[in-house]
Amino acid sequence: MRDVVVVGASIAGVTAASALRAEGYRGRLTVLSEESRPPYSRVPLSKGVLGGTQAPETTALPALPDDVELRLGSRATALHTERHLVELEDGDPVPYDGLVIATGSRARRLGAPGQGGELVVRTLEDAEAIASRVPGARTALVVGGGFLGMEVASTLNRHGLAVTVVDRDPPLRRLVGSWLADLVVARARAEGITFASAPDGVALVGDPVRGAAVAGGGELHADIVVSAVGDLPNVEWLQSSGLTVAGGLVVDASCRVAQDVVAAGDVTVVEVSPGVFRREPHWTSAVVQARAAALTLLHGAGEPYQPDHYFWTEQFGLDLKMAGHLPFTGAPRVSAGDPASGSALMAWFEGERCVGAVAMNHRMPVVRLKAMARAA
Repeated sequence: MRDVVVVGASIAGVTAASALRAEGYRGRLTVLSEESRPPYSRVPLSKGVLGGTQAPETTALPALPDDVELRLGSRATALHTERHLVELEDGDPVPYDGLVIATGSRARRLGAPGQGGELVVRTLEDAEAIASRVPGARTALVVGGGFLGMEVASTLNRHGLAVTVVDRDPPLRRLVGSWLADLVVARARAEGITFASAPDGVALVGDPVRGAAVAGGGELHADIVVSAVGDLPNVEWLQSSGLTVAGGLVVDASCRVAQDVVAAGDVTVVEVSPGVFRREPHWTSAVVQARAAALTLLHGAGEPYQPDHYFWTEQFGLDLKMAGHLPFTGAPRVSAGDPASGSALMAWFEGERCVGAVAMNHRMPVVRLKAMARAA
């Protein structure tokens, strides 16, 4: 291959480009980024950047190799697989011999078309927009009690805002299981977080958005309203490509999409059973998948992608590193520390087989934690 193009400068795209060079690819390598800023990590956005305690430039990912061309402000609008061309919104089509699709996802929004003021956390600009409003705000409403929503709530709470989290389901339960979720929620309540249940859904009210209507529960109002209700894979530009899209771009076990095309990261889905597709929109999965995709593109048949079931979140003074298949069922065995104190090493079992492990404010190395959970 003389020309490899990576569409998307997410952690998946940057990892794939670096892996291609590390594996010996010496042809032309181009990374197309829709954003105008150099590639950055999204991990700090809901924490330091949103809270105004971390400068945006500190989020930069390690620089790409010098011989990789990074083209900022280059949004892909269409893919022609038969002609091996990527169309751009502003510019000539980009030809390729090999293609890595890593266009990631965007924040899902609840607001009606044309309704302004809905805040989300997906880009640096998003986090900066919220941070700019924190000094003049007293209250915040976070719609969504998943990892992101709870991290946003924790950050805003730490900066002195009275925060309410509203969701259809009990916060975190679907993600980590009731035992661990209840422990974190109890900690959040102790920090002053208020929780509201909206089993029939939430509708944002006002223009600009100033609150949320909860069926049967009236309206909740706040100075800042943040939606953290999931994400949508960026696949619209692929609709006429002939590639298979089913809630995301479908990849095989080696991250292959089609001849000379691979994909990695939040844009992808894997068919786990006939007609059933699964996404794994997590940082660790994106990195592992990107490396597998690079190997497949170079060698034609790479090692099957093995999901890395490792997750990390930091909220309400709890640093939670989790390995294994979420959610965890029942109560864990505590190997060290005391969960009530906020520091513990815990493991979940099915019979005598360990299926998950959590280090809560504990210095267990990640590699050992994964091995403990048989997720390494």
